[in-house]
Amino acid sequence: MDHYCVLGNPVAHSKSPAIHARFAELTGEVLEYSRQLAPLDGFAATLHDWIARGGRGCNVTVPFKFEAFRLAGTASERATLAQAANTLSFGDGGQIAADNTDGAGLVQDIQFNAGVSLAGRDILLLGAGGAAAGVLGPLLAAGPRRLVVTNRTHARAQDLVARHAAHPSVRAVLQKTELLALEQQGLQAGFDVLINATASSLGGAAVPVDPRVLKPGALAYDMMYGAAAKGFADWALAHGALPRDGLGMLVEQAAESFAVWRGVRPPSAQVLQEMRKALA
Repeated sequence: MDHYCVLGNPVAHSKSPAIHARFAELTGEVLEYSRQLAPLDGFAATLHDWIARGGRGCNVTVPFKFEAFRLAGTASERATLAQAANTLSFGDGGQIAADNTDGAGLVQDIQFNAGVSLAGRDILLLGAGGAAAGVLGPLLAAGPRRLVVTNRTHARAQDLVARHAAHPSVRAVLQKTELLALEQQGLQAGFDVLINATASSLGGAAVPVDPRVLKPGALAYDMMYGAAAKGFADWALAHGALPRDGLGMLVEQAAESFAVWRGVRPPSAQVLQEMRKALA
């Protein structure tokens, strides 16, 4: 049996084992998927121990996505663009190959599950950490009219956008992209889609943006899900936006990882529906 896991800190809350177990059941793949807690200063050691014990791959969650990319010997185009990895595959000799399925999962959930087209829209992306890095390229490739990246640390957001500016597949779209820091952003301009890629919901903090950035009926998307996303959803509803949590992104990025590892695309829409019922 092939063994996979999710590595992170914290990780006990992760729904990934249940999702991948259901994917395996529906596709007839034989595998085991578990959770592995990595010390904040011991990700590399935990990863290499997992490989030594015969692991075939792993997902990587907060706060290790940048470190996961740096430890890899090879990387996909989308992981290289993000400089962050959420999906690692291991060769027979222990070689590490990095990929990033976060952006594909987010775009799939917004456009197909939520039914909101991103082409020609104005998008505000909050954050410039590992989560934001993984989704910026696919968001740009979806063809928005304008995409603003905003972050508490202005230099970090600048670095993220500059890295994407050098990539030919997104250059044409990036010409319409603006870069703002939270304390410098113009709050009068409204956005069709707001994506919260910060950890504000996870820590119970206030939404780190003024509600005037929302157009009436805008999609307000939080990458957190379940109880952690309730505060953001309540805020969005109170200001005339349509809230959506990150459960769909979680399932869709997992489906993309599953396809990378197994060469089979699982029925993600069915599993998402089942997960929503279970959480309800």
